[in-house]
Amino acid sequence: MSERLGLDIFYPIVPDVGWLARIAPLGVRCVQLRLKDASPKEVRRQISASVEITREQCCQLIVNDYWAEAIDIGADYIHLGQEDLAEADLAAIKKAGVRLGISTHDKSELDIALAAEPDYIALGPIYETKLKKMMWEPQGLERVTDWKSRIGRRRLVAIGGITPVLAADVLAAGADSVSVITDFLTHPDPEERIREWLVLIDGLRGRVFS
Repeated sequence: MSERLGLDIFYPIVPDVGWLARIAPLGVRCVQLRLKDASPKEVRRQISASVEITREQCCQLIVNDYWAEAIDIGADYIHLGQEDLAEADLAAIKKAGVRLGISTHDKSELDIALAAEPDYIALGPIYETKLKKMMWEPQGLERVTDWKSRIGRRRLVAIGGITPVLAADVLAAGADSVSVITDFLTHPDPEERIREWLVLIDGLRGRVFS
């Protein structure tokens, strides 16, 4: 297992190791690898490469969905959606000492997630998102505050439609981290957008984490 760096206020999500290699050296402290439609061999290759890069850059890697491969390769953080949570071997994850984050969109999903005793809960979409059509309406800031009151000591990750202009309000409402995808992936200069985020987060950091 790598050194456990934990979640940061800024939590970008990347679709492959190529993107991870672009943004981790910029000073990102936490990143999720979210692979889609990859072969088993490619999944293992990308997770392995991501573990190596994030260890070199002192960045916390979170592997989305592929919990068995993450355990085998040596990642120490996994994120599961509700469907993947239903199929995952939670006993194996806990036995391996891997930390866990779970997506939620409504109160029934929150109850399911809390029963799994995760390290953090993700809530979304906070605002309208253009990445994909969502079956859930935007949650809004009141839901962020409500979720934070329900999850106890666990960290709350807010995701969906968050931009630098909106980030401070989301954190003030109770989120511990803001997770972003579209905001930088679709930006004309993704690396510059990440740098903008990091400057913003440095200014907010002391007000969020003790």
